[in-house]
Amino acid sequence: MSKEPTSDLESAMQMLIKTFHKYSGKEGDKYTLSRGELKELLLGELGSYLGVSDPVVHLHSGKDNEGVEKVMNDLDANNDGEVDFTEFIILMGALTVACNDFFLEYKSDEKPKETE
Repeated sequence: MSKEPTSDLESAMQMLIKTFHKYSGKEGDKYTLSRGELKELLLGELGSYLGVSDPVVHLHSGKDNEGVEKVMNDLDANNDGEVDFTEFIILMGALTVACNDFFLEYKSDEKPKETE
């Protein structure tokens, strides 16, 4: 990807691709995420959304293996034990929809400020 993005959406797409490949291939196929790579990606890139204050410590603690297994099993449509880019994008889309829904609900709960 030598061309610089010209829009926010192009930048977001490039960032998704770069982020996936930042973590993929450390444990095998360079075009897929293993369970360990998926966990590292989730904690490293979405740690604050997951309520993790120190992703590096958390990664090595062995916590949340059950959560990673659930995500892996839900995403791994072809049951090969790895998450490919298409499966990763499904996760990112679902998370983005959930965040949008949360913020829409949060915004609708805000009360208008009374003027003096």
